[in-house]
Amino acid sequence: MTDRRATVGVSLKMYFGHAQTLAWCAEVARVAREHDGVDVFVIPDFVSIVDAVRVFDGSGVTVGAQALSWDDAGALTGEVSGSVLAEVGVGVVEVGHAERRRIFGETEAIVASKTAAALRNGLAPVLCIGEITEGPADAAADECLRQLEDALNGAPAGKVIVAYEPVWAIGAAQPAPTSHIRAVSARLRAAVADWTDRDGSVVIYGGSAGPGLLTELGDDVDGVFLGRFAHDPAALAAVLQEATR
Repeated sequence: MTDRRATVGVSLKMYFGHAQTLAWCAEVARVAREHDGVDVFVIPDFVSIVDAVRVFDGSGVTVGAQALSWDDAGALTGEVSGSVLAEVGVGVVEVGHAERRRIFGETEAIVASKTAAALRNGLAPVLCIGEITEGPADAAADECLRQLEDALNGAPAGKVIVAYEPVWAIGAAQPAPTSHIRAVSARLRAAVADWTDRDGSVVIYGGSAGPGLLTELGDDVDGVFLGRFAHDPAALAAVLQEATR
């Protein structure tokens, strides 16, 4: 990494109970205070968001949400709007994760509408993109750039956290090969560098990311997006230590 600040994010998905989530957040808040040179965001389940905002107060950690509605209000049973998320202190929101696309049928059009909803409510979308099957890095980068363009077409200005997550690497024993991640992420970062209305946007890697990976990826990424490997706060502390270097 160079002298720019790294970004490290964690999504807890639906693994923890409420009390377990808050205990984890308290420990992560302590760890984050010891690594204040890194931009950290944590995405708990919806029920835990308000309490997580309280626990992380003063730690520098941004609390996120795992999804949002494409609309800001209305008869949408079970949905949560970006306006409400912003009201309670959320700063980032996951959009387009492979599980949302595969399990819940979120199409490219839905991803685009949710990306726009996040940005118009002042939330930074953690925009998840990635190729479905393993293949050459050039082809993967082409597909990711297409997904990125589709998701941001007509969207309001604002910071975007581009999360490159090759679908074939999510939940795998190992992340994608370092050379593959670097090649795809470098092209994504080049595209992000050309944006004129999205100051602060970054490219991070997810997909079985864990301790040790960030050091290997060097300047081709701006950080990592962690899942199960961050369930142990000590592992997250190790990643934050890498990021401060």
